[in-house]
Amino acid sequence: MRPIFTILTLVFLSSCSTNKTITNSDADKKAINDVLYQQQADWNSGDLTAFMQGYWKSDELSFIGSRGITKGWQATLDNYKKSYPTREIMGQLSFEIITLEFLAPDAARMVGRYTLIREKDKPTGLFTLIWRKINGKWLITSDQTC
Repeated sequence: MRPIFTILTLVFLSSCSTNKTITNSDADKKAINDVLYQQQADWNSGDLTAFMQGYWKSDELSFIGSRGITKGWQATLDNYKKSYPTREIMGQLSFEIITLEFLAPDAARMVGRYTLIREKDKPTGLFTLIWRKINGKWLITSDQTC
């Protein structure tokens, strides 16, 4: 009886390990990438409202940028409209994904680079996005862009 108890205890303890790897399907990775690249296309067509569809439409959305922290989907859209009032200022956006790591079956962290190509300059910087799967759809719930 004692050897069976020992074996069962070891099996239980190994299943409780905190070093579990969270794996998500290729479909989840593709879904996240699709949202990001749809945002890129929407930006490049000058449609900020469509661009914002990749964000969680909630007052809990957080955007951290050079101006500080903005809370809420509408406030984030308003800031985009204020900062990018014309197509010339918006430029052409491109994203480069550096890493995409799943934190849980319904949460992921993405680090990437954005580049805006405009007539007079080419600003670029890094971003960290926290993605959550909400009602079956991957959405950005937190954006830190610098």
